[in-house]
Amino acid sequence: MTLKFGTDGVRGVALTELTIEYATALGRAAASVLGGGRWLVGRDTRESGPALEQAVMAGLAAAGAEPVSVGVVPTPALAWLAAEAGCPAAMITASHNPWHDNGVKIFGAGGVKLVDAVERAIESALPASMSAPGDGADSISSWDRAVEGYVRHLVDAHGSLRGLRVVLDAANGAMHQVAPAVFAALGADLTVIHAAPDGRNINHECGATHTASLSAAVVAHGADLGLAFDGDGDRVIAVDHLGRVIDGDRLIALAALQLREVGELRHDTVVVTVMSNIGFHRAMEAAGVHVVTTAVGDRYVLEALDQGGFSVGGEQSGHIIYRDIATTGDGLLAGLRLAEYVHGHHDSLAHLAAEVMVGYPQVLVNVKVAERHPHAAQELAAEIADAERELEGDGRILVRASGTEPLIRVMVEAATDDLAQRVAQHLAAAVQQRFG
Repeated sequence: MTLKFGTDGVRGVALTELTIEYATALGRAAASVLGGGRWLVGRDTRESGPALEQAVMAGLAAAGAEPVSVGVVPTPALAWLAAEAGCPAAMITASHNPWHDNGVKIFGAGGVKLVDAVERAIESALPASMSAPGDGADSISSWDRAVEGYVRHLVDAHGSLRGLRVVLDAANGAMHQVAPAVFAALGADLTVIHAAPDGRNINHECGATHTASLSAAVVAHGADLGLAFDGDGDRVIAVDHLGRVIDGDRLIALAALQLREVGELRHDTVVVTVMSNIGFHRAMEAAGVHVVTTAVGDRYVLEALDQGGFSVGGEQSGHIIYRDIATTGDGLLAGLRLAEYVHGHHDSLAHLAAEVMVGYPQVLVNVKVAERHPHAAQELAAEIADAERELEGDGRILVRASGTEPLIRVMVEAATDDLAQRVAQHLAAAVQQRFG
């Protein structure tokens, strides 16, 4: 029983670290903390998904809940369904990880992310849940075509995209049917790639973390833009008509300006994490938009949105939350809003993205370590201080432990790419020497 909640649920190697027994106990523990009644359970397209879905449902049922399988569904669709039904939910997914990993994301009643205290309570309930009796199999059911409500919701909320040429990369994941259905219904001139999941090709050289094939497809088809989702569809990365990647910082900046144009950017504020580029902060300051910064993790963005009554926020990785209409990051919703913005302005994404901000060169090095070190930054304070002196006040350094993997991430922003590369490599070497 070594798995713990990270920045986005529980995650590990499917069926060896994230075992059937663990998944069953997690379902039981979650129901014991969050309560019984109806639970919705979904999954992405990994081959381990059906077995783990059944295990989580068995655990939920054993604790007196009434689990309902909605099958393969994007995470934001499951959260939306849970919000509509007013019930908790569990999503079987490892997001952008390779096929051999899997995980469980748990949403509270109404499709909301769990706060730290609730996650700790579920972890505390796990040992007793491993040995609890009963299976409750009679209370397990399924909900066919549940995702159609989510599709209608998005189609009804957006205007026509007729004439806009779009390439979608579904990452062979949970968006492989939903995203094309929505864009087609809105009249986009559509090309779809990586939409044939076989259980093992999810995220494989495709999707939000591997955009080369999307860039090539956009150029080859003469498209206006491309959108790449991750395996469970809660984030998106865009590509302009020249095949250049438009990262989450620019997408969030455009989202904030789009909402302000229509008077819906509440308190003239946007929420981002510590990973956002210095260029983003300077651009928002110049535009008169306030920025609230949180720890890494879209649930922290969500907490800040709710606490401040703000309307939009997200992460550089492409998690974007439109809080007025969603409870979690939604790659499809964010992609639709972007497409609508480009279409409505009769301008290219390339020009809009270039105008919205000038990014500082940013280098991110992931250093594999033997075990997680949550306080790596404090332990490397002297080395970080030396590196900051090299930047001479014009740049930024962030060292943090991954919330889901045994990695320490070293991020450096500097006035030039050469300087950012040099400082990042020096710091990465120091991390490797200390923790490797």
